Amino acid sequence: MDWGTDLWDQYDHIEKHTQSGHDLVDRYIKFVRERTEIEQNYAKQLRSLSRKYAKRGSKEEQDCKFSNHASLQEILNELNDYAGQRELIAENMMTGICVELTKYLQDLKLERKTHLSDAKKAQQNLEISLKNLESTKKRFAKEWAEAEKATQQAEKIENDLNATRLDVEKAKQHAHARTHTAEECRNDYAAQLQKYNKEQNFFYYSEIPQIYNKMQDMDERRIRRLAEGYCQFADIEKKVLPIITKCLDGISTAGKKINEKQDSILFIEQHKSGFERPGDVEFEDYTQGIKSATSDSSLNPPKTRAKLWPFSKKTKPHAAEDFSHLPPEQRKKKLQAKIDDITKELQKTQDQSDALEKMKGVYEKSPQMGDPSSLEPQISETAQNIGRLRGELVKYETWLSEAVGGEETSNAINNNTKHCVVAAEQSPNIYTEFDDEFDDVETPVGQCTALYTFQGNSEGTVSITEGEMLTIMEEDKGDGWMRVLRASGEEGYIPSSYVKLAP
Repeated sequence: MDWGTDLWDQYDHIEKHTQSGHDLVDRYIKFVRERTEIEQNYAKQLRSLSRKYAKRGSKEEQDCKFSNHASLQEILNELNDYAGQRELIAENMMTGICVELTKYLQDLKLERKTHLSDAKKAQQNLEISLKNLESTKKRFAKEWAEAEKATQQAEKIENDLNATRLDVEKAKQHAHARTHTAEECRNDYAAQLQKYNKEQNFFYYSEIPQIYNKMQDMDERRIRRLAEGYCQFADIEKKVLPIITKCLDGISTAGKKINEKQDSILFIEQHKSGFERPGDVEFEDYTQGIKSATSDSSLNPPKTRAKLWPFSKKTKPHAAEDFSHLPPEQRKKKLQAKIDDITKELQKTQDQSDALEKMKGVYEKSPQMGDPSSLEPQISETAQNIGRLRGELVKYETWLSEAVGGEETSNAINNNTKHCVVAAEQSPNIYTEFDDEFDDVETPVGQCTALYTFQGNSEGTVSITEGEMLTIMEEDKGDGWMRVLRASGEEGYIPSSYVKLAP
């Protein structure tokens, strides 16, 4: 069964049906386009959500050392990747379905327009042929009627006794001419009829069936292509399902990686002070040796127990370079971390120095490759940096050694606060309890003049300018560094070779 055979007379229905098919393709394209917009907006919102809850800043980075914090970060990262897959779905649907089907639909519209135009043209040609047939038929009928009338008139004149021979001959000639003309019209009509029947047979049995069959093929191709588009709608998402599943598995894995015990241990390691718990408070019997109330009693008020560092609510102490403001355990951790950082930077600078020396050697052997003297400023600067880093390394290692060695003394002091109270009672100075509120004032050990300008960019150093007078607070201990005080009040370490000692 095909359109050309069974629907040869259903032009209007074929036209509407093919138009409806094209409208369906256009409708599906719009549907997929709106789906892509939903996917894009969904992905955008997921990315925004991921950024909103992502950890930022030093405090958050510190928290991310805990497994439950780190797992949330992994979940947000996986969600961000998941959003990327939704964007990929939208992009593939737009290019693979919307764009391709739009181009295909434009071609189909042109093809449909051509077939309909051919059908109308064939119909018009058949109608013109029919009009010609009707025209020759009418002419034949008219001429035949005139011929019969002329023949009858000639017979009437011939039978008229009053008619002359000339009149009879004239009437006969006129009837003969009319009959001849009628015969010609009859032949024209017969030829036109034969032509029309042939054209009509071609129209209904060949031309129109071919056009309708082409339109049927066009419509079936449209349906097949639309079916592929329907399948693409699912296949595009199926292709990224493995990655989406991987993202979801990553979220599950992040949840399973949480170790509550390990988080507790890490929290302990981060914040334990290293102090020992305070000892028992002894009973102080004031009933012994109580005298009558005198003015002297007001001079010796009962001593209160010294505040313990872990529970004090005083303001946060100023951060010291040697981290002495921190509890023992935390101080050791900070010093060790600082030593590790300096060691890495020192190794990096040493590698840079080695590379410069090798390059200098190459330039000396092959002057055409470069000028060895051009590397001197970099080599000098690198050597200065190595000296500075080594000095800092020795300094922090000394502090770490002191922190490790002085731990027992610190614990003993915190564990025996009662002895501090007793010692205070034996002191004749009633203000000794306030002594710890004041810092010892360091005594300068000399003066010096800056020979060169030095930029103190690293922690613990101070910048100086050439010719500046400086106060020496700590002499060079053999590491190439000394601690100085500027007139502005800034204090820090500088290279010992950068200054000249005052006489």
